[in-house]
Amino acid sequence: MAGTSVPVLVALALLGLAGGVGITAVGPGGVLPTIGLFALTGLTPAQVAGTAIVTHVATGLLATAAYTRSGQLREPATRRTALVLAGSAVVGTPLGVLVNSYVSERMFGLVLGVFVAGVAALVWFRERRSPAAFPAHPSTAVVTGTGLAVAVAAGIVGIGGPMLTVPLLVALGVPVLESLASAQAQSVVVAGVGTVGYVAQGAVDWPLAVLVGVPELAGVLLGWRIAHALPSRHLKCALVATLFALAPYLALHG
Repeated sequence: MAGTSVPVLVALALLGLAGGVGITAVGPGGVLPTIGLFALTGLTPAQVAGTAIVTHVATGLLATAAYTRSGQLREPATRRTALVLAGSAVVGTPLGVLVNSYVSERMFGLVLGVFVAGVAALVWFRERRSPAAFPAHPSTAVVTGTGLAVAVAAGIVGIGGPMLTVPLLVALGVPVLESLASAQAQSVVVAGVGTVGYVAQGAVDWPLAVLVGVPELAGVLLGWRIAHALPSRHLKCALVATLFALAPYLALHG
């Protein structure tokens, strides 16, 4: 963190706060700290992913506790989905961490840009569909495949599970709050396994992780309240617009 200007530090803290809100309010959001670390610092791709994924250990635990308190993770179907996702993460996350070590900065930006655009499209698609259009609850095999794919992607770019898992589950027919709750539990495993891998590589900037992670925790609580108390349509629309706007920059940044 030495040599980083004050405006950049403030921007990273604000992105952490916004990311935390997005994690528990709509799912996508955890990518915002990753974007900030990649675009505003001189960290390598491994350091960006490692520093970002460390913050999701605490946010995942806090968000899991919050959704347990509000009852979603006490429901058998939600617990089952969360356990399947978490089990998939044990296998998929190390693969993503391994792939990251072979990714150049240019390729990292391109991959991150594609992920961001894809998530924005998924959230937009979700909002355009009526509840009647949702298919039946997905099978265990489908949830397992989804969890594995998300875990690999999360390991590569240092994102938490909710960014991709929530829009994917909702598109598959899982209710929004159940998707949010399941993804929080998955993110604990993704972040925990990913952290071990990146710490072993020495690819974590701990001061920056604290700078981003503390506001992110505050955002998690705020986002949880928003998800239960207020219509989040405007927040989702703003998030989609932001992600679509950032995707080309990230893809071309290098």
